[in-house]
Amino acid sequence: MPDQPTKRQPRPPRLSLGRWRPAPPPRPGGSNLPRPGTPRPPARAPTGFRSRTFWTTLAVLFAINILFTNVFFAPAQPKTVVIPYDVFVQQVKSDNVTSVTSTSEAIVGSTKKPVTAGSGQGSATNFSTQRPSFATDDLLGVLQQHKVTIDALNPNPPTPLWQTLLLSFGPVLLLVLLFVYVSRRMASLRSGAGGILGRFGQSGARLYNAEHPPTTFADVAGIDEVKAELLEIVDFLKEPAKYERLGGTVPKGVLLIGAPGTGKTLLARAVAGEAGVPFFSISASEFIEAIVGVGASRVRDLFEKARAAAPAIIFIDEMDAVGRSRSAALRIGGNDEQEQTLNQILTEMDGFDPHEGVIVLAATNRGDVLDPALLRPGRFDRRVQVHAPDRAGRSAILRIHTRNIPLAPDVDLNEIASQTAGMVGADLRSLANEAALSAARRGAALVTLEDFTVAIEKVELGSERKLMLTPEDRERIAYHESGHALLGLLLPGADPVSRVSIIPRGQSLGATTQTPVDDRFNYGEDYLRGRITGALGGRAAEELIYGVVSTGAEADLRMVTGIAREMVVRWGMSPKVGALNYSEEGSAAIAFGTQRPYSDATAELIDSEVKRISDECLAQAVALLKANRGRLDALARALLEHDTLYAAEILRVADIRQPVVAATA
Repeated sequence: MPDQPTKRQPRPPRLSLGRWRPAPPPRPGGSNLPRPGTPRPPARAPTGFRSRTFWTTLAVLFAINILFTNVFFAPAQPKTVVIPYDVFVQQVKSDNVTSVTSTSEAIVGSTKKPVTAGSGQGSATNFSTQRPSFATDDLLGVLQQHKVTIDALNPNPPTPLWQTLLLSFGPVLLLVLLFVYVSRRMASLRSGAGGILGRFGQSGARLYNAEHPPTTFADVAGIDEVKAELLEIVDFLKEPAKYERLGGTVPKGVLLIGAPGTGKTLLARAVAGEAGVPFFSISASEFIEAIVGVGASRVRDLFEKARAAAPAIIFIDEMDAVGRSRSAALRIGGNDEQEQTLNQILTEMDGFDPHEGVIVLAATNRGDVLDPALLRPGRFDRRVQVHAPDRAGRSAILRIHTRNIPLAPDVDLNEIASQTAGMVGADLRSLANEAALSAARRGAALVTLEDFTVAIEKVELGSERKLMLTPEDRERIAYHESGHALLGLLLPGADPVSRVSIIPRGQSLGATTQTPVDDRFNYGEDYLRGRITGALGGRAAEELIYGVVSTGAEADLRMVTGIAREMVVRWGMSPKVGALNYSEEGSAAIAFGTQRPYSDATAELIDSEVKRISDECLAQAVALLKANRGRLDALARALLEHDTLYAAEILRVADIRQPVVAATA
């Protein structure tokens, strides 16, 4: 199961026992949601053919019509019985039949005395029967002999004139009426008179104004350099004359680029809150519809609303949904919905009057895939990188998210910030919330350091699972995690081991956490090799103790492969490949994929170098563990006894005061 280090990116999580740590939940799009307590506008009742009342009334009227026509006003029909043909002939010969009427082979008639029919129909003076087609008797002569009144009906009577007219001209009349109705309806829709297309063409952007508690820069921390970039935007919206008198203009568009959860949407709302202007927020995916042209119409509607409310801010989240490069994939035709929407955005931004006071803010996680036309000067000509916060930034973010949380005296937010390297604002908000929930579950009045420790484990590793593991499995997991922990202590320059546990959490059966002393922004080759060696510590320990390996190192191997490949193709840390960058990011795009920027021979060389680095690090891990077998056994026994060990206990059990460098084979 995965070991879960809390390392700053690009450090991938240390994984063991073959399963990945679940990804953190995506940052909710708070700017796209109404503030709490905002009254929802009353839903418009459907009218016309979409009204439930209309169809209910129509069904009731139809039922009443059937009831009156067939029950109350139906003409009275005399009782008629069905008799066999031979019975009919006997009744004729007995002079009981007075009249008959024939339609082809069907015969109906009346008798002097009631005729009794079979099958429980009773008796009546009116009857019906069917003359067999193979009958050869002289029925006409018999009827005439017994003085029966004979009548006949035309089996193919002429169609009434009204039916002829209805069948001939009815369909044409219906088509004409339908055409007239559709023509008038479409004219109404094109005029925007509240029809379907009129509603489709509306942008649907959410407007946040001064009636709500504003978000300001006081609610944003950890990204001070970004706040400084945006202060100019706020100053322009407050005092445009200050810039215009010197001939300066503020950028029309500002693009916020950063990983999910770093606070891009929060920053945009803070700009609007500081400036005190209307803030129109919409996700780029809301422009796209199945009907071509609707997205462009929504863009026009959004910019018209913003101009009417100027000075104002337009915020478009997830800009890459419509702003992807038009040359990045094969397109059939140039008139698709996404391209029309993008073109309309470009046109609207070109049409900005520099004195209108409308500024477009956009956010994306993938600035590298945006169309170059969006990024040229005059459109999104200012691009702001929103990075994950450093240690001081994380501490400031925690102070914001704990403003309404009563903290115990033992809580040191700076210490907590040092244990959360790599976390972004959304992660820290979740961490503070989990700590408060932990205290609430205990019924405590204050949130303690223990609650934050539990919250960190839950956020990084997941909730604790109650699994019934066999003694053999627990021992293997203990040795696996001890291998990771011991190499973290022995390798020079490795991050300190803060916790090792064999308690199942989330998708892991055990975890080893290493906490860096300081945030790192540059990584040496020796450090990366140490990371690979430490990740292979679990596999090396299993091989050393049991002679065979298990599936527990699957996720470790995935991480090892990723780091080793990056060393070769991205950072030039292979003497055979050389100081070249073969990363596929930004390479030329073809129809349905990315063209590999190197030959097959180079690909084979890269694979062999990745394997060489992995093999060398595995050999180093095995050699270190062999040389420190006693420490490995001691850590495993302590884990089997206590389940979880923290930094001081780990050093005491392993009998290590300072990092020890053992000779490698």
